[in-house]
Amino acid sequence: MRSSMFEYMTIFIQVVEQGGFARAADVLHLHRPAVTKAIQHLEDELGAKLLNRTTRKVTLTDEGDAFYQRTKILLGDVDDIMASFSPTRPPRGKLRVNAPLSLAHSVLVPALKDFQSRYPDIEMVLTSTDRKIDMLAEGIDCMIRIGELQDSSLISRRLGEVKMVTCASPDYLQQHGVPQTPEDLSRHQALNFFSERHREAVEWSFISGGKTLSFTPTGRISVDNSDILLTGCLSGLGIIRGVHAVLAPYLQSGQLVEVLADYAGESKPVSVLYPDRRHLTPRVRVFIDWLCELFSQQKPRLQGLLRNE
Repeated sequence: MRSSMFEYMTIFIQVVEQGGFARAADVLHLHRPAVTKAIQHLEDELGAKLLNRTTRKVTLTDEGDAFYQRTKILLGDVDDIMASFSPTRPPRGKLRVNAPLSLAHSVLVPALKDFQSRYPDIEMVLTSTDRKIDMLAEGIDCMIRIGELQDSSLISRRLGEVKMVTCASPDYLQQHGVPQTPEDLSRHQALNFFSERHREAVEWSFISGGKTLSFTPTGRISVDNSDILLTGCLSGLGIIRGVHAVLAPYLQSGQLVEVLADYAGESKPVSVLYPDRRHLTPRVRVFIDWLCELFSQQKPRLQGLLRNE
């Protein structure tokens, strides 16, 4: 491929993203005729029309849209290769991360300002969901997950652990009483969290008599979203089991009350996963290293060792 083609592709990307030739010329510090000529050369070389031009706007043709999507990936890969062999060049580009809602709220988002200050040339696209995702199909660079991992096709790195806590609203406990043992949950209503993968409620684990007791408590409502789980608990719909770091502010304010503290179960592992395909790009590598540092700093809070507990 001639080196001029890379230049034409770069100009084409800017025309699309800036919404016109004039703005692309300004961003690239080029004269408008040079931008127009580059697009003409590109279309002649491809034998396809990429852009529909009017006096008011520029839009992509079907061929142009397909070319844009593939060109973005190609130029991103070239940039990654150059960065990999240029130790002095700071990581840059778009980083796509997926995290559970609970950890995004309580750990990741509050700390992102630090990551931005360290790596200002990295643009993060953060999606937060509790559902299972296909990383390759959705273009995710890495994702954070809570619990034991089952997908062997992904590489994982353990970040730490989070303490789990069982709690309910004061109104619920006043109306239904306080469970004294895990067995008492059979006489209560639980709000269960279900896995989209298996469509089954996640089991609750407790330690009783030195043994781990795992079961799914009785409940008429199950949800697949941790935000809704919390809202339901605050509304007095039932007892929940969730990440302590997320629920701690509500426990401290008295909006929620911990129950079965003497039967606290095992902490759940937190891991970051990424596809087993090529060497990590610099931006993914620095993000994973930053995550490890973040979870190391957050360890006391994630384990529930708060000052006023």
